[in-house]
Amino acid sequence: MFGTNDSILRIHEKFPPENFLDSTCGIRYAIATRRCTLIRVHYLQHVPFEGLGSIEPWLNAAGYAITATRLFESARLPRAREIDFLIAMGGPMSVNDEIQFPWLAAEKALIREIVQAGKPALGVCLGAQLIAAAMGARVYPNSHREIGWFPVQAMPRPGAAPCPVFQFPAEAQVFHWHEETFDLPGGAIHLAQSAGCRQQAFQLGAAVIGLQFHLETTPASLRDLVANCRSELVPAAYVQPEEALLATPPEAFRAVNRLMDEILAFLQTQVRRSRA
Repeated sequence: MFGTNDSILRIHEKFPPENFLDSTCGIRYAIATRRCTLIRVHYLQHVPFEGLGSIEPWLNAAGYAITATRLFESARLPRAREIDFLIAMGGPMSVNDEIQFPWLAAEKALIREIVQAGKPALGVCLGAQLIAAAMGARVYPNSHREIGWFPVQAMPRPGAAPCPVFQFPAEAQVFHWHEETFDLPGGAIHLAQSAGCRQQAFQLGAAVIGLQFHLETTPASLRDLVANCRSELVPAAYVQPEEALLATPPEAFRAVNRLMDEILAFLQTQVRRSRA
């Protein structure tokens, strides 16, 4: 199983050897039990400064088994059958940069396999673009670079959707950092738009959601983005200055993190259905 060493360390903490007459057998038993019962979440991280953010404590609280591919360190990907829930995070590269980042092709193939298997997936910014590209949609430069806190508006709820559809609030102030956009994959439901970018969120089937914006943002992750991507803060209609970004009030982070929690809870239901 991919990530077994990490699982052993976590299991060893949860099931210390003194709880077993034979610690080796105990660890083997714990691993077997974990494989059978815990939901296996795997996330794809493209750069060191764009991690899970507020998603990580939610997953930990839910008791999920978490593994990761940090593509800036290793391009080794798990097999789709080893994953119950896939999360693709953001990054400054384009999904079209396969010459510079050859692992993008394999990453999109894994995402496509997950989606086609009906397994839940969440894409954030680059991650949403990867889902779109993996499912045959075009990804290209947006007419505006969007960096900062700007509102998104929910699209009207479809009249006769074939599955449960996540409903955004009528308007939400969210954090953006992107300059590309995408066409909706075939069959996707358009969930949200903004003045600066029409394709802000979509749902594909019952269990896949792509977000162009960053609901996982925390004060620390915002500072990391500014520190590593400061050169992109060129004044424009939808680009806020560094001083404004770093002065973001705590409630703004709490609000987007709550909305992310709602999306994760929605997908959690689909995870359980896919494992039934």
